[in-house]
Amino acid sequence: MDIKPMLLIGNPNNRRTQGLQEARHRVGLQPAVVLPYDELLQTWRQGGTMIDAIHSNLPEPLIRIDAPGEVWEVERELLYLGAIQGRSPLLNGIDDTEAFSPEQTLMMEQEWGRIYAPAQWFRGWKACLERIGREAREMWPDVRFMNDPADIGLMFDKRDCQQHLSRHGILVPPTLQSLQPVRSYDILRTAMELARMHRVFVKLASGSGASGVVAYQVNPLTGAEIAITTVGMEHAQGQTIFYNEGRLRRYTSREEISVLMNWLCAEGVQIERWMPKATLEQRAYDIRQLVAGGQAGHAIMRLSSTPITNLHLRNERMLPAEAGLAEEQMSLVRTAAQAAMSAFPCSWSAGIDVMLTGGANPRAYVLDVNPFGDLLYRVEHHGLGTYEWEMELLRKEPFQHAGYEHHRGLS
Repeated sequence: MDIKPMLLIGNPNNRRTQGLQEARHRVGLQPAVVLPYDELLQTWRQGGTMIDAIHSNLPEPLIRIDAPGEVWEVERELLYLGAIQGRSPLLNGIDDTEAFSPEQTLMMEQEWGRIYAPAQWFRGWKACLERIGREAREMWPDVRFMNDPADIGLMFDKRDCQQHLSRHGILVPPTLQSLQPVRSYDILRTAMELARMHRVFVKLASGSGASGVVAYQVNPLTGAEIAITTVGMEHAQGQTIFYNEGRLRRYTSREEISVLMNWLCAEGVQIERWMPKATLEQRAYDIRQLVAGGQAGHAIMRLSSTPITNLHLRNERMLPAEAGLAEEQMSLVRTAAQAAMSAFPCSWSAGIDVMLTGGANPRAYVLDVNPFGDLLYRVEHHGLGTYEWEMELLRKEPFQHAGYEHHRGLS
């Protein structure tokens, strides 16, 4: 029974919103009321509040916050929101190298693929989440979120998220330890040498979809280095522009690698050991495991002959059953994913990226927690797609997650 209406904060007419609305229709639920990000952000900029942007007399809803990506106007508004927060560091004390003033952000034109001021964007995104949480609770004191805004912000910051998981006893790849914050290529190289960690993943702390991810290795004998990444670089008018290429590039020049790493490290990074993944037919793989309402549902393998397995890079997708993955291995994946989700008791669903090690006694490591990780194509669980399965769970059971009462300060 659908007790509460759903308020979906997202981008209308994209794959996520359409998929969710179609799923609600198929399982007999009313359509979600959609609050577009661009309307919400523009309303705030003009001095209004969230209630001003909702064009309906909505009773206390269940709120689903969806991904803000794919719409340039929304990215620009988040950069604006980040600009008016100032340059107070949110990414572990590291100041961003690129920044735009509030006036500049509103005049910006989209350059396809360009990665704009990641730390500034993340400041805006964090401020957006915090304000959604505050204003929603002012309007509806007992409102519930599918995923709590604070949790979404934590999941988005790879460094804080991995530390959070580790504190809860979840296996995650070891991080590179350093005597000082890794703010540059030179500090990175020194830290790798001292730790004898010659192969690492350097990940933009607030990136997603392989944006700002570098598989980096240094030969300890010769000093030769290779960086594999989707990040492209263009040099124009005395500055370097960074962008997502949609394919992998290999950098071997110290000059190019230092430019790339200096930018990433200044914007804020998670640096972790590059661990060998289990393989299938000489291709490394990891698994995206969806967890909702405490249950492990849909799972998809991502196989690649490269270190980066994201599916949009034309890597192969395969169902675990098609790959002949043993139940023992899948049990490890599901257990790790459910444990990771339980570390966020105020949130209901996420796509958890899990890697298995090779050998006779594999172990499962959690690589990432994706608050919007339920957009999975051509995979079913109990005969249902991801959105249908989630909406069916909501329809059958009153919405509840373990930490709600504690989070709200209720007895």
